Amino acid sequence: MTDQTPKRVLIVEDEVLLAMYLEDLLTDLGHEVVGQATRIDEAMTLARESDIDFAILDINVAGTKSFPVADILRQRSIPFAFASGYGAEGFPDGYRDEPALRKPYAQEDLQRTIARVFADRPPV
Repeated sequence: MTDQTPKRVLIVEDEVLLAMYLEDLLTDLGHEVVGQATRIDEAMTLARESDIDFAILDINVAGTKSFPVADILRQRSIPFAFASGYGAEGFPDGYRDEPALRKPYAQEDLQRTIARVFADRPPV
């Protein structure tokens, strides 16, 4: 059985139109976007302080990799998925097993990824 509970989501994406599109997809799926970051320093603060259930992290945010944000989320036991135009190829060791969404986003892929991440977790 998959967890259908709406999630509070953080979006880390430097392309504003893409972030807005992703927010629309998440909202259509019943989730709530509680934060958006277009810079890594802002994303790290939100990852540390926000009440979130899940995050979607663009790999390359204005020329800076989002792995430090992923590390904060791991410390807080908050699941996340990376977003990339290239898929999971090229992820460094330690991040290769994380879920990856390919850009441009498809609602079905987004829904499937969130369901997979929470399949083995108790509802929040």
